[in-house]
Amino acid sequence: MQVIFIKDVKGQGKKDEIKKVKDGYAENFLIKKGYAVPLNDSSLAKLKRDQASAKKQDEENRRQAQVQKEKLEQETFTFKVKTGNQDRVFGSVSAKQIKEELDKKGYNFDKKQIQLENNLTSLGFHTITINLYKEINAKVKIQLVK
Repeated sequence: MQVIFIKDVKGQGKKDEIKKVKDGYAENFLIKKGYAVPLNDSSLAKLKRDQASAKKQDEENRRQAQVQKEKLEQETFTFKVKTGNQDRVFGSVSAKQIKEELDKKGYNFDKKQIQLENNLTSLGFHTITINLYKEINAKVKIQLVK
């Protein structure tokens, strides 16, 4: 019997995969537990509609991320920090502080999207990376001033 997997089943199949399995396994486990549906014309049409809609949504998300990337890369975000002897920064600027500054400017990111190799601890310009979407990263300029 051929089935379309609705959910990932470890060792058997991934979501939206069409696979031939034994009849008893399909009827008594996969279909009964809601992991798969039998392959027929209506389920195949639904699968194709879902895949087309997912592809369209992915393209829209990529387009929005690209627009946001271009907008972000044109801006420079300035942080005023306290300094000590020889212009050494007290503390550092962290991803959380960068997120808060981005929120003030109208950007909405999760702190985990902001990639810092290490916290910013010196005056001047720094470049950080923000993951916007799959394989779309923005290089953002950060300036630390007294």
